[in-house]
Amino acid sequence: MNPSASFPLHHHGSGTQQPPWQRLLPGLGLAALLAALALGLAEIAWLSEHGLSALSLAIVLGMALGHTVYPRIAARSGAGVDLSKGLLLRLGIVLYGLRLTLQDLGQVGLAGLLIDSLVLGSTFGLAYLLGTRWLGLDRATSLLIGAGSSICGAAAVLAAGPVLRARAEQLTVAVATVVVFGTLAIFLYPLLHQLNQAWAWLPGGERGFGIYVGATVHEVAQVVAVGRSLSPEAADAAVIAKMLRVMLLAPVLLALSAWMARGQPGAAGKPRLAMPWFAFGFAALVCFNSLQWLPPSWVAALCMLDTFLLAMAMAALGLSTHFSVIRKAGSKPLLLGLVLFAWLLAGGSLIHRASSLLLA
Repeated sequence: MNPSASFPLHHHGSGTQQPPWQRLLPGLGLAALLAALALGLAEIAWLSEHGLSALSLAIVLGMALGHTVYPRIAARSGAGVDLSKGLLLRLGIVLYGLRLTLQDLGQVGLAGLLIDSLVLGSTFGLAYLLGTRWLGLDRATSLLIGAGSSICGAAAVLAAGPVLRARAEQLTVAVATVVVFGTLAIFLYPLLHQLNQAWAWLPGGERGFGIYVGATVHEVAQVVAVGRSLSPEAADAAVIAKMLRVMLLAPVLLALSAWMARGQPGAAGKPRLAMPWFAFGFAALVCFNSLQWLPPSWVAALCMLDTFLLAMAMAALGLSTHFSVIRKAGSKPLLLGLVLFAWLLAGGSLIHRASSLLLA
C-alpha cells in the first residue's frame, strides 16, 4: 500500500479539508534533511577521495532511516516522499543539463565521441542480453544496471527508472550495484595507469588514458577521484569525456521510451509512446548552457540545487526500500555488474585502442 494513501485528509477534530501542500511538507522536509546531511558528509575528505558522492550517501541514509524511524511516520510523510522520488527527480535530471555544453564535444574530438558511443552501446546491450537471458533477471533491473554502468552511475539509474516504470526496489538494487563497482574502479584505475605507462597499450599518453577513464568509469564523482590520482592532463580529459558520455543520456532515454512502447497500442492501434519530457528538458538546458548567457555564479548555484534535488530523490528512494528486497534479489545483480565492469575495463580499452588507431 502506498503510505501516502493512509494519510488523513482532514485535521483531527476539524471538518475543514487539509490543503494538499500541507500533506507534502513532512515528507519533503524529511527528504530535504537527509539530502542536506548527505551533502555535508560528501565534503568529508576521505569520502570524497573514495568517490562516495552525495547521491550514494543519500540512499544509504534513507535506507538506514527507512528501517528504523520512518515506518512510524510513513503515513504522514508518504506524500512528500513520493513527490521527491517522482517530480523532483525529473526536475533534477533536467537541471543536470547545466553541467554540460555542446563545446564539450569539440574538446574530446571525434575519437572521444566514437569511444563513448561504442562503450555505451556495447555495455547497454550486454546488460540486457546477459541480464535477461543468462541470469534470468527482469528486464527493468537489467537495463537499470546497464544504464548506470554505461552512462553515469546512480543519476542514470534514476533517469531511466521512470521510462522503464521501475519499482523502488529495482532502482535501489541497481544503484547499489553500480556504486560497488564504481568505487572499486577508484582503486584499480591508478594501477592500470601505471601499467599503461610501461606498456603504452592505450595511445595518446595522459590525455588518451584520461579519455579511457571518462568513457568507462561509472560516476562523475568517481571519474574526478580517479583523475586526481593521475595527472592534471589525464584528469581534464577524463572529466570532458565523462561529460560527453552524460550528454548521451537524452538520446538513450528517448530510445528506451520508444522501445518500451512496442506492443502497447494507443489510439488507432498505433504504439503508445510515453515521451520522457525530462529528457527533452535535459537536452534543452545543455543547448541553453552552451550559449553561456547565465553568469557562472548562477550556473554554479543551479548545479548545487540540482545536486540537492537528486539527493532528495535518492533519500526518498532509500526510505521506500527494505533490505529484504536486496537480499531477495540475490547475487545475480552483482554478478551482472561484475561482468559489465570487466567489459568496461577490457572491452573499453579495446574500443579505445581501435578507435584511436582508426582515426589517427
